[in-house]
Amino acid sequence: MKLGLLFLSASLLALSTGAEAQSDDKGYCSELIGLYRRYIQNSPGHQFDIDAINAIEQCQKGNVEAGIPVLEKKLRQGRISLPGNFKP
Repeated sequence: MKLGLLFLSASLLALSTGAEAQSDDKGYCSELIGLYRRYIQNSPGHQFDIDAINAIEQCQKGNVEAGIPVLEKKLRQGRISLPGNFKP
């Protein structure tokens, strides 16, 4: 009985931690989208970037694992600093 309660407690803790991390990732993805749109997408002479648009769509759909790396790469290429409070 005690072992079952221990397992249940550990499972609930893992679920809540996973949901919190996913929420943090969504917030981080939103920050990246904002930076991309402000400094790169709307910059003079910028051409349409299908990879960035797809990454933004992935973030908005909740697939942050696909969107974050692409947006980070695009921002780094544009010499834009990434948000400093994110800890992977």
